[in-house]
Amino acid sequence: MVATLELTPARRLRSILSGSVGNLVEWYDWYVYAAFSLYFAEVFFPGGDRTSQLLKTAAIFAVGFLMRPLGGWLLGRHADRHGRKAALLLSVWMMCSGSLLIALTPGYASIGIAAPVLLVLARLLQGLSVGGEYGTSATYLSEMASRGHRGFWSSFQYVTLVLGHLLALGVLLSLQALLEPEQLRAWGWRIPFAIGALAALVALWLRRTMLETESFVRSEADDSPAHQRRQGTLRALLRHPRAVLTVVGLTMGGTLAFYTYTTYVHKFLVNSAGLSTEAAARVNASTLFIYMLLQPVVGALSDRIGRRPVLVAFGVLGTLFTVPIMMRLQTVQGAGEAFWLVLAALVIVTGYTSINAVVKAELFPVEVRALGVGLPYALTVAIFGGSAEYVALWFKHHGIESGFYWYVTACIAGSLVVYLLMPDTRTHSRIDHDPH
Repeated sequence: MVATLELTPARRLRSILSGSVGNLVEWYDWYVYAAFSLYFAEVFFPGGDRTSQLLKTAAIFAVGFLMRPLGGWLLGRHADRHGRKAALLLSVWMMCSGSLLIALTPGYASIGIAAPVLLVLARLLQGLSVGGEYGTSATYLSEMASRGHRGFWSSFQYVTLVLGHLLALGVLLSLQALLEPEQLRAWGWRIPFAIGALAALVALWLRRTMLETESFVRSEADDSPAHQRRQGTLRALLRHPRAVLTVVGLTMGGTLAFYTYTTYVHKFLVNSAGLSTEAAARVNASTLFIYMLLQPVVGALSDRIGRRPVLVAFGVLGTLFTVPIMMRLQTVQGAGEAFWLVLAALVIVTGYTSINAVVKAELFPVEVRALGVGLPYALTVAIFGGSAEYVALWFKHHGIESGFYWYVTACIAGSLVVYLLMPDTRTHSRIDHDPH
């Protein structure tokens, strides 16, 4: 049985912040790969043209994405069987190992084919880590927060996710200012991965002081064979088909919108709207910063008015305004106008991102909560979020770019149906029925 100390407000706050900091480090490490691939592609894939080198690094990035469902299953099962804290520590260890491996791996010129093989291994570790981190940290934050503030505290999962993205961009801009392009390509690209590995060790130290959640500790008190067999198993998860399908449905439109307006929009502003790379980067970074600050505001709002009204607001506004916003962005006249349009889209998406973690955690009983949140979410993200850029460029390549806008709209509308049919988890939370 896992022991726990008395959960004072100070200890609760420290545990929540420790969990959030680890999430920040993991997402920093995840985005650093994409941010610096321009510089290390030729180190691992010499020969051929620049495009083929980048395609190979992008393929390895995609492999990491495909590992996320496996990570959601493995670490979700581990969290439900051995504790949330144990799974979160394992998650940071894997991300630290992946970043350190990339930072230290010699190039193709030194060790030949072993270089890209080790790069793939590192991304596999990072994909497993990120895939498992979401469900476990969502479960941890939701169980650790007090009943009346779950929406507020769980929103910090996306605060740290976006902050990790911004920090990766900040390190990129700083190194571009301090080093020459030749230095970045030769050795400078290793610095951000070394920073990520060091930060992961700090996060690991912080997470060692985290308390286990009361929900898990009380669940562990039931040592009956039947209860032990149910913990973290797919068979037990499949006893909750409606909750699993709800996670898929509410994630589909939200994750597609999120990746469209946080990741793909940078390329869209350059390739379709005609902005310079620098202007597009400024728009992306500034809107992401404001978007990050909005998460706890809307999370706290959901604690007062309920989860479903916030999700329905995202569904309705996303269905009505996705096409007009994207059509206007395509013909935008400058960075200022682009800023307000992207910000408007992100304000709408906040209705999903700020509370999606707590909504999913509130759907499942304690013995399969981390698995129930992590696995169906990771599968849905891999299908809809991970393919967002590819689908958008496919429509553009075939001369029907507006088809992507309608695709996003249709997915959000599909999620809206789920929001309208699901119960409000603030008042029907499975967390409130955990063993006492």
